[in-house]
Amino acid sequence: MDELVGQPSQDFIFRAMVDKTAGHAVDIGPPEWYCCFIQYHSSMQTALQWKPPRPPALLSAPASSPVPASPPQGRLVLPPLVEAAIWRGTELGSAVTSVLTTGWPALDAELPGGGWPMRAVSEVLAAQPYALEWRLLSPTLRRVATAGGQMVAIGPARHPHLPGLLHEGMVERQFIWIQAEAPSERLWVTEQLIKSNSAGAIVAWLPQARQEQIRRLQVCAQGCDGPVFLCRPEAARHEASAAPLRVHASVSLDWELRINVFKRRGAVHDGQIVLPSVPGGLHSVLTPRLRRPMSLIAGKLEDVSELLGQLPTTSRDFH
Repeated sequence: MDELVGQPSQDFIFRAMVDKTAGHAVDIGPPEWYCCFIQYHSSMQTALQWKPPRPPALLSAPASSPVPASPPQGRLVLPPLVEAAIWRGTELGSAVTSVLTTGWPALDAELPGGGWPMRAVSEVLAAQPYALEWRLLSPTLRRVATAGGQMVAIGPARHPHLPGLLHEGMVERQFIWIQAEAPSERLWVTEQLIKSNSAGAIVAWLPQARQEQIRRLQVCAQGCDGPVFLCRPEAARHEASAAPLRVHASVSLDWELRINVFKRRGAVHDGQIVLPSVPGGLHSVLTPRLRRPMSLIAGKLEDVSELLGQLPTTSRDFH
């Protein structure tokens, strides 16, 4: 603004300025607009005239002092606790809380932290309920019983076979079986046991649990010191779940369990983990050949194929 026209009032001073090119006053709006323009203009001028301060001169370190390793380019250095709580999609997540080993080294190598997570729920899916859960979880439950904790089974599909559980290392006095028939009863009992934090391990059969119910149990499990296992049918694999760890278990003819970890904190797991699993009561009965029935069946199939190859293939061969 170069000059004012005449002796205008204060209101006109804020509303008019001289345009050198046009030679007449131009209305620029109410006074508050002009004040905002002056403030914005001065702020922009300050920002454009700002120059970053020069960095201080670096002192040369003695030759004997070690040079600290610089972090990778583009990688933010975080405190250890914060770094432990962050997992990246291309890496296997680290456990923020403690874990309990599965008893299977091959399975531990594929789980974040190297075992079943504590303060969280883990889902075990199988085609036939109550067929594979005990064989998969028995090493973990054995460790819980050895440490003096109680194992609680809620609503199993079949009555637990105590001699078979004893073969797997269970302790009779530390095994609690709660038979709840209705789905609502199973959910209520499971939630109350998780909140009480009184069991060493919880195994609940929840075939009809919904997504919001699993999320509620996951929130409650964050205050539980023991592992919580939810046994669900194979069809639940395609449903969303708040459980941070989900595995699918199947069986093969060679007394083996095939485990697929289809949800974990980390990269996607492709393929199956093969775990040798002979029931405890059959170790002393099965011979080495019977422990590998697939090899026997393969030999029989080769004999049958050879026999079929010697049979006539056309009607002329029968004459």
